Amino acid sequence: MQERGNSAARAFFEKCVPAFYYRPQHNDCIVLKEQWIRAKYERREFTGENDKFLQTYTSDFFESTLWKKGRDNKQYLKRIFLLSQKDFTLRYFTKEDSKVAKAIINMKDLNANFQPEKIGHAHGLQISYLEDERTRNLFVYHENGQVIVSFFNAIRATRLAYLLKKHPTLRHSDLIPQITTHCLKEGYMEKTGPTQREPFKKRWFTLCSVNRKLLYFKSPLDAMDLGAVFIGSQHHGYSVSESNGRCTRSGRWHCGITMETPSRQFVFMCELEQERREWMEAFRKVISQPMTPEDYANEATLRRGK
Repeated sequence: MQERGNSAARAFFEKCVPAFYYRPQHNDCIVLKEQWIRAKYERREFTGENDKFLQTYTSDFFESTLWKKGRDNKQYLKRIFLLSQKDFTLRYFTKEDSKVAKAIINMKDLNANFQPEKIGHAHGLQISYLEDERTRNLFVYHENGQVIVSFFNAIRATRLAYLLKKHPTLRHSDLIPQITTHCLKEGYMEKTGPTQREPFKKRWFTLCSVNRKLLYFKSPLDAMDLGAVFIGSQHHGYSVSESNGRCTRSGRWHCGITMETPSRQFVFMCELEQERREWMEAFRKVISQPMTPEDYANEATLRRGK
């Protein structure tokens, strides 16, 4: 009886959830879960009674004023962000009356995900995109949870519109997982250079299974990556194994990982054995996946950039 009641309520309150709208999972941050509940039951965005919310997300332009971290400092300043479904871009401006955007970001390589712990704010959102073949990160937040989650879903709406134009023959179900993605694993490791004679340096690493890239930064809130490692499949010369850090020129940490690629051997060091196990599991998950034509293109691009 209760189950039928829950199903009926869900059918009513989730009747018109747009394909792009993010449905929180159990391990998502609080603001996503809270605003999902408020959108369903308080604002009744998905009952079909009022389509003003859907029109807001899918309009030609969506504007939001957010606090953005400076590229080279820790100061957060107000910036005006403008999403466009006309040319599939995200622009941001330093002043309300600015006519020239500080940056114009194409939807092609844009990703967004909530990072409250990293940013140090419950509503912290990270936006990443490619700038001259390097990853550029923007860190933003808004004190109002509804504002930041609406902005996030507006990004998803614009991304989906872009993907539908790029892949007109694909189904929504094929494109939805590509709209925005979570990183597979993040954290500190130590890394040495290509000759393995260089001293190990502590770096912040981010692994994404979608583009098969291991990015590394000096710190978690860096605006630009220091470099990237493409991780192909096991059938194309990529493998990962544990190594004994005490036998190498390691720094303070000794839980080693060796990654073999067609062009180079990489050696990483983790502080704890548990961290090494987690990184090994994440690397093996990526390596076990077959490569797509787009993966081959990304691999070639990274090799040219070295």
